[in-house]
Amino acid sequence: MPLVSPPPQNQVAERAEARLSKLLIVVFLALILAVQAIVAATAVIELSEAVIASAERKYGPEARSRLEAWIRLIAGSRKKSEDDKLKIVNDFFNQVPFASDIDHWGVADYWATPVEMLASNGGDCEDYAIGKYFTLLALGIDIGKLRITYVKAPQAPNPADQSHMVLTYYAKPDAIPLVLDNLVPEVRSAAMRKDLTPVYSFNGDGLWLAKERGSGRVGGSEKISLWTQLNARMGKELH
Repeated sequence: MPLVSPPPQNQVAERAEARLSKLLIVVFLALILAVQAIVAATAVIELSEAVIASAERKYGPEARSRLEAWIRLIAGSRKKSEDDKLKIVNDFFNQVPFASDIDHWGVADYWATPVEMLASNGGDCEDYAIGKYFTLLALGIDIGKLRITYVKAPQAPNPADQSHMVLTYYAKPDAIPLVLDNLVPEVRSAAMRKDLTPVYSFNGDGLWLAKERGSGRVGGSEKISLWTQLNARMGKELH
């Protein structure tokens, strides 16, 4: 029986490298699809009857009405222009009465989910910004255009430290953002909000210092523990 000579070592290495390259391409494509699926899922807000019924038991029938109004707003606003979406969402959440965390939740600092804010009918500046952020994502606005922004504001409820939070919208990466605020009800350009001094901003993609807005992403938003906790609770609310 004739002996078959093994292929040269360089051919074996080339074949192994080719197989590895194909495998890496498959894994990479699978990761892209997985990330796209996650992004798509997080942009959809669907409340189960169990979640709405639980809110109703805890906060009364008005809680159901507020949550159902939120879902109707999202369903009815998807095809509107981005400017219209900003105004509609800003006006909707600004109807919710202001309440400090210590009065409303019994703790010094608590970031409520939109469901918690609307069901309990109260929230502070972080809650307004967060509710608007997730609702605009659900309406199809690109995450890169939205940042929850921590600012200093002289008219903040606590004048001693002037801490405040707003949502900012960037039509283009280098544009002057629009500000969605609960203190000033109209959506205004940041150029008109000289009263606000930005400190840092974040969204689901990252964290930026104000002085680094152009390019200086300084890390992931998971560095903000209250943000991480909020997202974990939202995962249980939205189905």
